[in-house]
Amino acid sequence: MVRRFALLALLALPLPGLAGEIGVAPGELADALETAQDGDVLRLAPGQYAGPVRLDRPLTLDGGGAAHIDGGGHGSVITVTAPGITVRGLTITGSGSDHETIDSGVQLERTATGAVIEDNILLGNLYGIDIHGAKDARVSGNAIEGRQDAAMNRRGNGIYVWNAPGAEVTGNTVRWGRDGIFVNSSRRNRFSGNEFRDLRFAVHYMYANESEVSDNLSIGNHLGFAVMFSTRVKVTGNLSMGDRDHGVMLNYANHSVISGNHVTGGTEKCAFLYNSHKNSFTDNQFEDCGIGIHFTAGSDRNEISGNAFIGNRTQVKYVSTTWDEWSHADRGNYWSDFAAYDLDGDGIADTPYRPNDSIDHVLWTQPAAKLLLGSPAVQLVRWSQSAFPALLPGGVIDSHPLMAPPGPLEKGS
Repeated sequence: MVRRFALLALLALPLPGLAGEIGVAPGELADALETAQDGDVLRLAPGQYAGPVRLDRPLTLDGGGAAHIDGGGHGSVITVTAPGITVRGLTITGSGSDHETIDSGVQLERTATGAVIEDNILLGNLYGIDIHGAKDARVSGNAIEGRQDAAMNRRGNGIYVWNAPGAEVTGNTVRWGRDGIFVNSSRRNRFSGNEFRDLRFAVHYMYANESEVSDNLSIGNHLGFAVMFSTRVKVTGNLSMGDRDHGVMLNYANHSVISGNHVTGGTEKCAFLYNSHKNSFTDNQFEDCGIGIHFTAGSDRNEISGNAFIGNRTQVKYVSTTWDEWSHADRGNYWSDFAAYDLDGDGIADTPYRPNDSIDHVLWTQPAAKLLLGSPAVQLVRWSQSAFPALLPGGVIDSHPLMAPPGPLEKGS
């Protein structure tokens, strides 16, 4: 019996090398990090903690929603170098201001594989979270507010993803700063369910392939979702509301899927495609923009069908001497300005839709010609083209325009 009680007492003692939970009070964080073992959970009591902080072994730093770490204006507030680290429930402020070292609220270095950064508040840092080469990082549920004390292009990004395969950025809110998410030279990333406000770009892709941008909300930014020099990117189910310049932009983007997005709120161009090829552009709604979609620089072999163009001042801006067919498998797009008829009741208009004519081409290349719009000569040219379509100069033709906007069932949702 005595031996049994002795054994139980021994098992109850904390043993070196075993993970455990450690309570940390303000002023004790440096010592706690020095003595922590792999796998420990450091639970910070409410209060102020001095940074910068460096996490160099696998552990969890948990602020419980009431601990505040301030970096004092030098470098990154929290730098993560070890794999398997979790940072959650903290308010993080006070990064430095050096773009060269990417001073951030949280910086994940290349060795920080599988890091989890969740449910934090990051305020006024140069960059919010920098995923710098760390594979399979997860950034979720954070509230990030960038700086407003410099011109927008000189601020840092809310979340910066560089060469970080497998990174997932979900459910965050990002406001102010430069870009909400800027990703460069990466692949297999997923950005989903985030909200972006008052930024240059909500999501900005450069040289990033095989990735997903889905179900995000962009409100009042200069540009919503920009995919540049990238291939095989899925941009699906996003909402761009009141963005200034473009809702969706493809620039040298190929083999991508742009589907189920909604752009509205007075944007200059709902969608802009520049030198982008072999993309699938389906089931989007482009509404109340200056231009519904602007095609230029030889964008070719794109599938454009099932979209709704509603109430745009100019539905399509596209100059060409040949016809570019915008329907697929006998299914075109819906055009709110097309006075169509459907005698057989199959939901497809009985005549093709051509959204621009030779006068449009003249106006796009010579804006001063707007002064002649009301002249009898211009009206005669437009009447002639409508009566004799062979006189049209080429451009977009939708041979199977839809009589109504695609509904939820037709979109498969």
